[in-house]
Order: sequence, then C-alpha cells, then structure tokens
Amino acid sequence: MMMNGYPLEIPRSIWTGIKLSTNTAAAECSDNELVKQAVRGKIASFKTLVERYQKQAYLYARGMVHNSDDAYDLSQEAFVRVHKHLKRFDPTYPFKVWLFHILSNLCKNHLRQRKTRERVVTSADEATVLAVSDSAAPDRLFSQTEIQAQVWNGIGRLPEKFREIIILSHFQEMSYDQMAEVLEIPRGSVMSRLYYARLKLREILTEMGVEL
Repeated sequence: MMMNGYPLEIPRSIWTGIKLSTNTAAAECSDNELVKQAVRGKIASFKTLVERYQKQAYLYARGMVHNSDDAYDLSQEAFVRVHKHLKRFDPTYPFKVWLFHILSNLCKNHLRQRKTRERVVTSADEATVLAVSDSAAPDRLFSQTEIQAQVWNGIGRLPEKFREIIILSHFQEMSYDQMAEVLEIPRGSVMSRLYYARLKLREILTEMGVEL
C-alpha cells in the first residue's frame, strides 16, 4: 500500500526504540558555538560535540558496514578527522552534515577496500543496533523489539546506496537538502533514490513476511 505517496513509510514506532537522543545538558550550546570554542582550544567543547553525535555516527556506520568493531573504528576516525580540520568548517552548513559527509566517505572507502565478500545480515542478533558510550564496549545491545530487528535485517540486505539513504532519512532524520550535501548528489536525486530504496525495502520485508 502506498503511504503519503511513497511505496514504504516506516512507522515511527519501529525506530523510536533505537532512536539515539541528544544529551539535554549539551543541547544548551549550538554546534557552531561549540566548534568555535574548540577551535580556540577548549577541549571540553569538542568532547561535547563527540558526546552529542557519537551514537548517531556509530549507528550510521554499523548500518553501512555490518560490523560492530569496524563501525566503532570508522566513527572514531571521523571525529579524529573532524578535529584535525575544525578550522575548515563552514558554519553556513550544519555541523552534523559535515560530520556525516566525512563518515560517509570513510564507510564507502572501507567497503571498497574490504576484500572479502560483503557479509549480509541474516539474523536478528546480527541486525540489532548497538550503542556506544565512553564506558561501554561497542557491542552492548541497544534495546529493540523483534520487529525492529527484522526491519534492520531487511535494511542490511539493501544495496549500499539504498541502505545509506534509508539510514540518513529515517534514523538520522535528515532533510532532502542535508542528504544531498552528505551524498553530494542533487536534491532531486535524493528524492528519487529514497523512493526506490523504500520500494526495494518493502519488497524485501514482504519476502520476509514482515508487515508494517
């Protein structure tokens, strides 16, 4: 069934259990202000940026590369590169878009360099979304329902470009314009790719017997 003109609209209840919230204390200061402070040498400000986005970055990388250790390393490398090039940050764009542009390229390079055939997620345990914190190992499970695991199973079977845009749209809640910046493609291409990604995901979930 078409919903809102799309072949698939993932109900909010499916992903709310794995949505990674922003620290309310850190939310008092904008990303751009934190970047300015970090450029001036305030280490605590950059740490706040990391704490604000580390879980979202890990979730994205985990969905892209299907390996918790690699996802942890890639998300950490993204922050290392961000810190190294903080002075190049263009405040006319959201910090999150810049971060995910860097992380997207890292994930794609990792997938290209990986010599073994890409492992497709085939079990609910492998499909679970993991949470990262300073005190927790990267393989600690984030609570989710069986249907959430099945949806992630289906997302894991999508081609890379479809998998990425589903994650950016539904789990990072990026706008068309923000996704266009991250992926470096026109806004119209974002809309088209998201449409076909949802269509393909619906086909996969239907084959799995999952009804949304």
